Amino acid sequence: MRIVLCCAGGLSTTMLMNSMKDTVHNSAKLNDADFDFIAIPIDILQSEADNCDVLVLGPQVAHKLDAVKPIIEARKIPYVIVDQETYGKMDGATVMKQALIARRKADLKK
Repeated sequence: MRIVLCCAGGLSTTMLMNSMKDTVHNSAKLNDADFDFIAIPIDILQSEADNCDVLVLGPQVAHKLDAVKPIIEARKIPYVIVDQETYGKMDGATVMKQALIARRKADLKK
């Protein structure tokens, strides 16, 4: 599963991505080999969308959702918007859970 994290510049989201990687690595149920993560600025999402299973948007780019929707809806990519508190805590476990739920819901719709 490829999880693409987007923020304004791709920098702060890298910290959240690393927390998500740690969550997977320390999990008894999840396997590192099953996940691929990338943190990018939202402005280059179009170039990464074809290789995206779940999109995670940081709170600082949530206002750009309307511009992102045509890109992700055409590819049926589920998304999660991380709330400010979870983002501030860099709570990768919560975001990982949200991403897995979003992917599962999307798979059930197929």
